[in-house]
Amino acid sequence: MQDNDRCLRRLPSQIAGELRPKRPVEAVFLDRDGTLNVERADYVKSIEELVLLPGVLDALARLATFDLPLILITNQSAIGRGIVSHRRVERIHHHLRSLVHAAQGRIDAIYLCPHPPDAGCDCRKPKPGLLQAAANDWQLDLARCAFIGDSMADLGAARTAGCQPILVRTGRQAQQLDELAHRDPTVVLVNDLSAAVDWLEQWMKANSGEIALGAQAHSSSHTAR
Repeated sequence: MQDNDRCLRRLPSQIAGELRPKRPVEAVFLDRDGTLNVERADYVKSIEELVLLPGVLDALARLATFDLPLILITNQSAIGRGIVSHRRVERIHHHLRSLVHAAQGRIDAIYLCPHPPDAGCDCRKPKPGLLQAAANDWQLDLARCAFIGDSMADLGAARTAGCQPILVRTGRQAQQLDELAHRDPTVVLVNDLSAAVDWLEQWMKANSGEIALGAQAHSSSHTAR
């Protein structure tokens, strides 16, 4: 089945099979617009319109040191609306990855939905199709993955897939997310990607003891036999 038939476009990972961490987090998913770059009401249609948010390159460089797959998950309905072509979006993403790589970071794969909201596809966030496809390709347990995004759609996709959502205030839905976080204390909402990396690092450290204890218990049970 072709990528277009599956509603997905992805760039092949250069490290597939090499990153198999025994950690509480197996991969980090990242939204694009509003999380990595300035979100435009008229869509990012060219390399020139891709403006990275302050601190994003440094934050991605820090994420790269975690030795986890870093996977971009993005709705790009401008393709389905006929505003920009698949090829143009691929060039934009190639430019994005070049900027990130030059700053010692990486994006290992990109999954996108090209459809408009009324298409009824399974890949457009808040549906979890892109996350599920990435989990299948990378052999990931979604319950051990985090998703950093800036919108209600990102939150919905993460929760439906079973990921840990981490939301940032750098997108156009900041006020809506603030109101939600006020009502729901389980929502993790931070200022920007750098703060999200801080939160993720602390969460990994807090849960690493549980992983170690679980491994020790498993080993003990085999010894007892």
